[in-house]
Amino acid sequence: MKNLLEINKLSMIFGGLRAVSAVDLNVREKEIVALIGPNGAGKTTLFNCITGIYVPAEGEILVAPPGKERQKINGIRINKATELGIARTFQNIRLFPNMTVLENVMIGRHCRSRAGVFGAVVRDSATKREEQEIRDFSYHVLAKVELAGQVNEMAKNLPYGAQRRLEIARAMATEPFLLLLDEPAAGMNPSETSELRELIDRIRNDEGISILMIEHDMKMVMGISDRIFVLDYGERIAAGTPDEIQKNPLVIKAYLGEDFSVNA
Repeated sequence: MKNLLEINKLSMIFGGLRAVSAVDLNVREKEIVALIGPNGAGKTTLFNCITGIYVPAEGEILVAPPGKERQKINGIRINKATELGIARTFQNIRLFPNMTVLENVMIGRHCRSRAGVFGAVVRDSATKREEQEIRDFSYHVLAKVELAGQVNEMAKNLPYGAQRRLEIARAMATEPFLLLLDEPAAGMNPSETSELRELIDRIRNDEGISILMIEHDMKMVMGISDRIFVLDYGERIAAGTPDEIQKNPLVIKAYLGEDFSVNA
């Protein structure tokens, strides 16, 4: 399968601290890949490099959006990463709490809109038509994450698990080919986590979107991932299938522990 994301020997240095050191990683078409490791291992730093928040000190980040040539995106601007088709959620929920569910998703469509300041002022027919298209598309995305019944609800009033799904819906509104999820199950109860796992599966299977996910819920990671990469102190210590990772002595020692079991 084609690599949609390829990271080669990537390093990120803050002062004298090497937060990420010569990491290799790739994500293929229609694949769910998990990035795991202890807190402070460099996982979110890697996400920040991919999405343009940080400029890597060394190495390269290559993407191959469907229908486009492979390109290097080191230091890409955040908005350009989104326009290219790379969307993400964050470890801490970053919704607009005093806006409706629908409005939060419509904001995600901004990078795909064409109307400028002039259109917004004069409200010509093309602008009105585009606004309706954005509204319709946003409804469609909300239906996919099972929030169509809450479109007029304030985002802050949603249950925690629904807020997480709304964040994913807003990311999907940008029409990504690659979706980065930073601890999507954090703070969820088992029922919410189960719903999230089903949603991630649907996003990959129905939408054909590749997913790179940071997650500490190992039952979810082992049950949903095609492949797993493991970081420790900024270095990649293992990569493989869930079965291979569970048996890897380096991963057991650094992160999973001797008593680890997905059935625990």
